[in-house]
Amino acid sequence: MKRENPGAKRYVRRIPISGFASASKEKKGEREKERRELLRLTVRGLYHGAVKMEAQDGAVYTCSKDSARGTLWGDIVEAERIGRERVVVRRVLERAHEEIIGVLHEKRGVRYILPLERRLPQGITVRPGGEEAHDGDIVHTKVVRWEDEGGLLVRIDGVLGSFGEARAALDALIVSLRLRTEFDPDVLAEADGCKPADLADDPTRTDLRHLLSFTIDGSDAKDFDDAVSLERLDHGLVRLGVHIADVGHYVPQGSLLDREAYLRGTSVYFPGRVLPMLPEQISNGVCSLRPDEDKFTMSALMDIDDEGNVVHTSLKQTITRSKARLVYDDVNALFDGDAQQQERMANVKDALFAMRDLARCIRGRRQAQGAIDFDTDEPKFILDESGEPVEIAKRARGEAEMMIEDFMLTANEAVARFAKSHGLPLLYRVHEKPDPEKLDTLKDFLDGIGVDTRGIRHQAKPGDIRAVLERTRETPEFSVVSMLALRSMQKARYDVSPLGHYGLAMEDYCHFTSPIRRYPDLVVSRALTAALKGERARLHGDALADAAMRSSDCERAAVDAERAADKLMMARFMHGHIGELFDGVVSGVSEWGVYVALSNGAEGFMHVRSMDDWFDFDERRMTLRGERTGYVFSLGQVLSVRVESVELESSSIELTLAEPLRPKKKEKSAKKKERERMRGFSQI
Repeated sequence: MKRENPGAKRYVRRIPISGFASASKEKKGEREKERRELLRLTVRGLYHGAVKMEAQDGAVYTCSKDSARGTLWGDIVEAERIGRERVVVRRVLERAHEEIIGVLHEKRGVRYILPLERRLPQGITVRPGGEEAHDGDIVHTKVVRWEDEGGLLVRIDGVLGSFGEARAALDALIVSLRLRTEFDPDVLAEADGCKPADLADDPTRTDLRHLLSFTIDGSDAKDFDDAVSLERLDHGLVRLGVHIADVGHYVPQGSLLDREAYLRGTSVYFPGRVLPMLPEQISNGVCSLRPDEDKFTMSALMDIDDEGNVVHTSLKQTITRSKARLVYDDVNALFDGDAQQQERMANVKDALFAMRDLARCIRGRRQAQGAIDFDTDEPKFILDESGEPVEIAKRARGEAEMMIEDFMLTANEAVARFAKSHGLPLLYRVHEKPDPEKLDTLKDFLDGIGVDTRGIRHQAKPGDIRAVLERTRETPEFSVVSMLALRSMQKARYDVSPLGHYGLAMEDYCHFTSPIRRYPDLVVSRALTAALKGERARLHGDALADAAMRSSDCERAAVDAERAADKLMMARFMHGHIGELFDGVVSGVSEWGVYVALSNGAEGFMHVRSMDDWFDFDERRMTLRGERTGYVFSLGQVLSVRVESVELESSSIELTLAEPLRPKKKEKSAKKKERERMRGFSQI
């Protein structure tokens, strides 16, 4: 044992007892303040056995189920902070699900519903009554007792239809998601009062009706937000015109139409149905840039050099006249050399080919700056007369689609730069840096397939992510690499500050080009109008911040609703293919099984209980390894699977392996091989 040298000097910092007491009191006070801090949070569901809750600033907290007071997804609560990220619920401020839509079932005399909102508890007990409803009906119920009052209990208030009918099922899903489906009569009356564009009503506008402008959209589009034009200038410059419907002229701030658009936030697109942000009189009529009609527009006129750089931008209130309504498929056929389309589009084909060259130049510049292109496959459902899906196709993204996307991105960036340089209050589209933990997951996967990951770190630049995607584009694992890279990204949102857009590698970006179907674009259009007239934008300060938050929430709700509808249609389609074999790719791995993306676009789940083995889950590498067979399931793995069953109410597709797992033959060790060789000699 080492002894202390009694002769050595020891230097001790002496602090008065009062100082200790003061510091201790201060720290204790801080801890007490942190413990007593009350937060307003929104319940976001279960996460690793605890209830996940989110603050308005995006901060995430967890609460044990026992301390959550039986709250449901979407409830707004007042919670007390008891740790850095832990809370307990003190009271529920707003119930999100006082009414629940579900499918009625009966088992052993007990009736219950399976909610169409999948984030709610499944199997909610129904109070006696409502005898007009039968097993399999979609019912509208009202909560009469909450979970913390003795268990969730509902009563039947009406029957909405049979879940066996596709349209009834989709309509019920929309109602369950609490989306706004109808416009009030006074809102419709205000829309009816909107007059077609007439320069005499606004003579200060710049007349651009002489330009060769036209729209390019999908074949089923009816709300035409944008038209494009191209002019050749001196010194090798071209002037790209992006002409956007001036919705703000017809929907002034504070009007009934404006209030309705604010509440909806965005149009929502379902298979065979659209919930528009604005009534059809506006979205498909007076504002839509239909061919051969005069329209009030906001025009971004951008002078661009031969390297794709915007050297000058002019923003104007204009009146324009589209010369043609073009369709993506036809323009793509023209670009591919289709003689029939060349003849049919003779008056615009030269402009289209010039636009294609410009778009390629713009795209090359963006990619050189590090912009990340996530080429995701979106399903397109072909429906029969009754609304049932008969085919799942993938939405094509050809040269025409990319060209229009390049032009819209360019206009959005130009408007954001103008607004920032002039100090305009604006809703910016922001996209912050990737989530570090999810980047680690991507890095681990890339390490596993032998891809250089030196650029994938917590401070990774957009170009680093893009470089990895380019290096793996021709590999079998590309779809998984792209998926993991996309999952590592933060959700884009709206903010009053120009925080930049990571994915696009842009410092300044906003949404300007779709005011018919997105509220932030309408806000931006109004701010530009005010600036061009020398006036102050009416929406600013806290009201603008509230609009940013509301728009972000509405966008998230719309995305969730569209995904839920897609899953509903996929399940209905796959219900007719039970027992059939499909090829698929492992798209997700959990301790309970693997998710498999099928070749037709649907996704199913293969539970570990369907496989004759025990599995170890490696969360870091996202793999499942069988203890008996040694079989490993990993992201990107190609499998042949069978559709075992489909649950329509939950939109779930259960899969099994086409062939049972068999133990892998173990390689014999050198010692065992030698023993067997010697044993053979002894038998001679």
